[in-house]
Amino acid sequence: MKKKIFTLFLVLTNLIASAQSITEMPLYENGAVPNAKKAENLEKITLKDGVFRIADVSIPTLTRFVPANPNGKSVIICPGGGYTILASGHEGMDVAKQLTDIGVTAFVLKYRIPNDRIAQDKSLAPLQDAQQAIRVVRKNAEKWGLKANKIGIMGFSAGGHLAATATTLFAEKADPSVSDTISVRPDFSILIYPVISFDSLITHKGSRNNLIGANPTAEMTRKFSNEAQVTPQTPPVFLVHAGDDGAVPVENSLRFYQACIKNKVPADMHLYAKGEHGFGLNNKTTEDKWFDRLVSWLKTM
Repeated sequence: MKKKIFTLFLVLTNLIASAQSITEMPLYENGAVPNAKKAENLEKITLKDGVFRIADVSIPTLTRFVPANPNGKSVIICPGGGYTILASGHEGMDVAKQLTDIGVTAFVLKYRIPNDRIAQDKSLAPLQDAQQAIRVVRKNAEKWGLKANKIGIMGFSAGGHLAATATTLFAEKADPSVSDTISVRPDFSILIYPVISFDSLITHKGSRNNLIGANPTAEMTRKFSNEAQVTPQTPPVFLVHAGDDGAVPVENSLRFYQACIKNKVPADMHLYAKGEHGFGLNNKTTEDKWFDRLVSWLKTM
């Protein structure tokens, strides 16, 4: 336990310089997590191959990173991990640091890993958490000094799938028990080497199988294939992908971009010849920094 806490401390200390405060909070008030089964909390924190990982998440949280000079914009970050773990270091806290450096308040979402052991319907658990995160940020926007119409969502890999699902299915109430009328539509979406489609020809099968099973119905496959869910009401999108990505084919981003163009949704897409998968902030194959491009794009949001 002490080793885990120390590892977490080492990761967080890299963020102190740019963030005035870092606060982890329960995602749901009074611990009332929807769609949950009574199950033992088996959450594990590890550092493997240089990647900070959180596994077996059953109790979701939201960690707020406040910049020294906030500009009112905020971004909710969904780390990747194939819906198996959360790569909450290089696809979470490191990204939060970069966002706070430019005045954006960042929120790292520790969403539930889909598992029949902890959820009545595992396919809905991550989306419920993403929608709740948007709801919490929008509800507290005035108190936290944020603009309620400048709330974005960001995701990497499977976290990109979750962010894309929140971007396209915002009109669907993932948690039917919610009675408030707070909008869960993000104002913009940032998708980095995202799993977009559950089409067997291009999907990341691990992510699909973990979320909706190895033999999903055609209806479920289409529902969670986000390129099929884009409408003119979909918020603006920023996409990054590498052409040699062997885990999540670049066709995922291409299809989503094409769907955005078809529906007249503003979309910026940045493709790199190389970089493979999971490069986080630093694609070592190029001097170009996609985050610099994101900074320019965010100025238009």
